Amino acid sequence: MTEAYNIVTNKTLTYQQQVIQLAKLGENTDTSIYVDPQFTKAKEEGMICDLFEGALPYRPRYIVPDYSILMKNGSAFLELDPPKDIWEATNALLIMYRHVPSVTTFPVFLGNLDSLLDPFIVDEKEAEKAIGLFLLNIDRTLNDSFVHANIGPQDSKAGRMILRQTERLQCAIPNLTLKYDPELTSDEFAALAAKTMLVTAKPSFANHRMFTSEFGEGQYALASCYNGLRLAGGGYTLPRLRLNNIAKNASSPEDFINNVLPKYASLMAAHMDTRIKFMNEEAAFFKSSYLVKEGFLDPKNFVGMFGLVGLAEAVNTLLGKDSKHGYGHNKEADDLGVKILASLDDFLSKHKAPYSENSGNRYWLHAQVGIEKDGPDSSPGVRIPIGSEPEILKQIQHSTRYHKYFPTGVGDIFRFEETWIKTPEALVDIIRGALSSGMRYFSGYCENNDVVRVTGYLVKRSEIARLEQKEAVKNDATILGQGSRDLAHAFDRRVVK
Repeated sequence: MTEAYNIVTNKTLTYQQQVIQLAKLGENTDTSIYVDPQFTKAKEEGMICDLFEGALPYRPRYIVPDYSILMKNGSAFLELDPPKDIWEATNALLIMYRHVPSVTTFPVFLGNLDSLLDPFIVDEKEAEKAIGLFLLNIDRTLNDSFVHANIGPQDSKAGRMILRQTERLQCAIPNLTLKYDPELTSDEFAALAAKTMLVTAKPSFANHRMFTSEFGEGQYALASCYNGLRLAGGGYTLPRLRLNNIAKNASSPEDFINNVLPKYASLMAAHMDTRIKFMNEEAAFFKSSYLVKEGFLDPKNFVGMFGLVGLAEAVNTLLGKDSKHGYGHNKEADDLGVKILASLDDFLSKHKAPYSENSGNRYWLHAQVGIEKDGPDSSPGVRIPIGSEPEILKQIQHSTRYHKYFPTGVGDIFRFEETWIKTPEALVDIIRGALSSGMRYFSGYCENNDVVRVTGYLVKRSEIARLEQKEAVKNDATILGQGSRDLAHAFDRRVVK
C-alpha cells in the first residue's frame, strides 16, 4: 500500500487532516532545493531534525501579522472595511485567520486580542457574548493547538472577558499568553490570569520586560508553542540540533564544544541559509501575498530559528551522570549547560544570516519543545528531565540561568496540586519572582485538568481518550499529545504541593 492510501483510509483522521497530510506528501516529492549529503546523513543519524517542514519552503514556517492594521484600514484583498463594532471586529478577524498560512496551515498567531477588541466594547454584556462566540469559533474551526493569542500587559475589559470565557469554555484552542510586567499589569488582573491558568492550562506568563528589551516596545508576539517573534514578521524556519545524540560522538566536554557541536551547527545553519534564500528569491509568497502588500507583514521582520533539544541528556552523557545527580542537580552539570549555550550563541553571532536585517543579521536560538517520537531520552529544549525535577524554587533558579539565550522561545511548565486554585495571588508572587530573576516564560496547570499543557501546546485528556477508541478528533495536536504522554511521560511532571 502507498503512503497516500494509508492516509485516506485512516479512520482517526478528519477530512481536513487527510488533506493536510496529502499536501505534505506531494510537496516532499520535489527536489528543487539542494540538500547537502552531510546534512541528510546527520538527519538519518538523528543528529539534526528538520521538524517535517517539507522539501519546498513556499511560505515561512511561522507568520505573525500585525492585525491592528485590519482594525484601522480593513483589507482590500479580503474586501473588508474597518470594523465599527464588536461584531464586525470579531467577524473581520475570523475571516482574516482563514487567509493566514503557517507550517500547520492554520495561523499560529491571532493577535493581541484584548487591545484589538477593547476599543469596540460599548455594551459589556453584548461584548462578552461576542467574545465567547469568537473564542468558540476559533476552537471549532482553527483545529490546531499551535494557534496562539496574546493579552496584556495592561488590564482591560476585553482581557478580563477573554479570561472568563476561556475558563467557561474549557477549550484547548487557542493557546494564550499574558504579557506580564508587575509595573503595568494590575495584581487583580494577574491573579485572574493565574486562576484561569490553573484550571485551563492557559494563559502562560511571558516576561514582558525581557522581550521588550530584545524586540522593542510593542514589537513582539508569542506564537505557536511559546515562540517569541517580531510583530509583522515571524520565523522563517525551525530545524533543531538533537544535542542528546550529538554528545554521544564526543570524547569529552571540550571535544563536544570545540569540534563535534560546531560541525553539526554549521551543517544546520547552511541548510537554513538555503531555505531562506529560496523563500526570498524564488518562492512567490513575499512577492505576491496580500499580507505583505497591505503591510500586515514586513519581510525584514523574519528570523531563522535555530532550535535545540536534549541539553540535559547531552550534559549528563558528557559527564557520565544520571538524571537524578546531573543536570538540574549538580553545579558542574549546570555550568556545562551554560557553557554549551554560550558557545552556540557565539557561533550564531559570527554566522551571517541572509535576509535577517531586523534580527542583527543572525539566527536566534530556540529551545524546541520536542516531538512525540523523541521519547524520554531527549528532554524539550533546556528543561530538566520529567521525573527528575527538583522542588519548584530550585527549578526556577535553574531555569533563570538558561532562558536569556532564547529570544525566539523557551519555557518551563509546572503542574500544581488543586488547592492552589484557592490562592492564585500566591502563585502570582512566585511568577513575579521567577520573571524578575530571569525566567522568560512560565506555564502551569492543575494536576487533574481536562485541558493540559503537553510540552508547549495544549490538548484535552478527553480527546486523547476518544483517539484511543479509534475515533477522529478535531485538534490536529491530539495525536502529538498522546505520543508525548506515552513515549515521553509528558503528563507525569512533579506536582507542586
